[in-house]
Amino acid sequence: MTRTTVELRSEGIVLELVARGAAVRRLVLDGTDIALGHGDPDCYRTNPDYLGSTIGRYANRIGGARFRLDGQEHEIAANEAGNALHGGMVGFDARDWTLESVRDASATFSLLSVDGDQGFPGELTATVTYTLAPGSVRIGYTATTDRPTVVNLTNHTYFNLDGEGRGPIDDHTLSVAAGAFTPGGPDLVPTGEVLDVTGTPFDLRTATRLGDVLAQDHEQLRRGGGLDHNFVVDGSGMRPVAQLRSGDRTLVVESDQPGVQVYTGVHFDHTIVGPSGAAYGPRAGIALETQGFPDAPNQPGFPSTVLRPGQTYRSTTIWRITG
Repeated sequence: MTRTTVELRSEGIVLELVARGAAVRRLVLDGTDIALGHGDPDCYRTNPDYLGSTIGRYANRIGGARFRLDGQEHEIAANEAGNALHGGMVGFDARDWTLESVRDASATFSLLSVDGDQGFPGELTATVTYTLAPGSVRIGYTATTDRPTVVNLTNHTYFNLDGEGRGPIDDHTLSVAAGAFTPGGPDLVPTGEVLDVTGTPFDLRTATRLGDVLAQDHEQLRRGGGLDHNFVVDGSGMRPVAQLRSGDRTLVVESDQPGVQVYTGVHFDHTIVGPSGAAYGPRAGIALETQGFPDAPNQPGFPSTVLRPGQTYRSTTIWRITG
């Protein structure tokens, strides 16, 4: 199919998707759009800024824009202070995905990433399927390769449960089912440590107002300009990993991945204008990116993100929204 946008509908919920980056542009519940998106759809081609995008081939950071796999070093296209962020200079967010099918409130996109793309080994075939149901969005990823490689796919939607363009998310409360996190160095690449959250601003095991978290004086918060950290999710398999709440509206994120990156959007500087016509300022939304650990290819103590021929990468994230 050659369509560049698709709109899925279920009872009380509308999901608009853009083929560029296989991205979420709008997520509307009972008339309120809770996902940050570009007001001008052409911006997904000129300045995607990761809004709602499918991120790959490797979400988050790879330190030094290089890693060693099976004794061979691979250099990735650096795009952030000498590191590779979200797949390098031209990640999956900046690609035109192919809309393979639309049926029964579900849409599937595919992308072929050639061997050597941004420096990653192996030809990778990836798919992402969005499935809409009353009160929920299910995102399912698959990937296969013809050579050993690393894969880490996620979605980069920013949420504001009050509505996109309605100001900062400081009064939202957040809980994360994580007893540990992976601290970052000055460049936010993980140090390799896994630290207990107890007694730190990262202890979000009970619902906490985001403004109160961000007001704390902690070196990690200073480095990230707020929260921009990978949380080590408790348990395994499909389970709730985070809950965001504002007023009567609640978003529960479920995932089968070992980590979730919580990012409070410090970089928004009023240059992006959303569908409502409002310009996005700092903390206009929060991203809850289910993922393998950042820099895992360089950290032997982290869960592996290696994919080999004959294997299929599979990952599922579900957003459940009430209120």
